This record gives sequence, structure tokens and C-alpha cells, in this order.
Amino acid sequence: MKEIQTTAAPAAIGPYSQGFVSGNLVFTSGQIPLLPGTGETAGKTIAEQTEQVIKNLQAVLEAGGSSLSRVVKTTCFLADMNDFAVFNEVYAKYFTGKPARSTVAVRQLPKNVLVEIEAVAEAG
Repeated sequence: MKEIQTTAAPAAIGPYSQGFVSGNLVFTSGQIPLLPGTGETAGKTIAEQTEQVIKNLQAVLEAGGSSLSRVVKTTCFLADMNDFAVFNEVYAKYFTGKPARSTVAVRQLPKNVLVEIEAVAEAG
């Protein structure tokens, strides 16, 4: 097992890692729309925040030897299911391979952001 660490994505804000490579799989922690380096929230809309989340997710995947195109499963958390349609529009631009996915509404996300995504991908 190998821990993933990259400055191209925000540092973990708790006692966890950005992700791990185990065998030929990459497991990412949930990414929220924080700007790497500053830790500030990117954007106010679901579209802006989803774009940043995917950029952060992409950085962690690449640091683990993978990419968005190799994602096999995502778990998505939305603060408001009314954002589902706009979230899907942004998500579909990046996840063209249509990985397996779960999307749930949650009461609140860290730092009161609107979206969080975690992923499992093939390495290599």
C-alpha cells in the first residue's frame, strides 16, 4: 500500500490521507472544492464547486498513477438534491466513461461546501 500526497490538491483537513494505492487500485478520499495552497472554498455555485472538486480529484488520481478516465466508481455527496441536474452537467463533461456512481444528499458537508466526490480507479 502506498499513500498519495500531492500539493496539486488541498491537504487533508483531518486525520486522513488524500488517497492510497493498493494493488492496481487507487482510492481517493472525498474531495471538496478547496483551492490547493490556500484552503479557501472555490466558487459559490454548484457548477463552480463541482469543477474545483473534479480538478482536485484529478490531481490526487494523477499523483496515484491514474486518471479520471480510469475511474470505476464514484460516490458523490450533495448538500442539496435540487443541485442534481447542474451537478450532472458538470460531472458528465469529465466522466465520459460513465463509471458506476452513487449520489446522496447529506445534511452538511465540511466547510459548508455544496459537493464532495470520492473515487476508486485503476492504477497504471
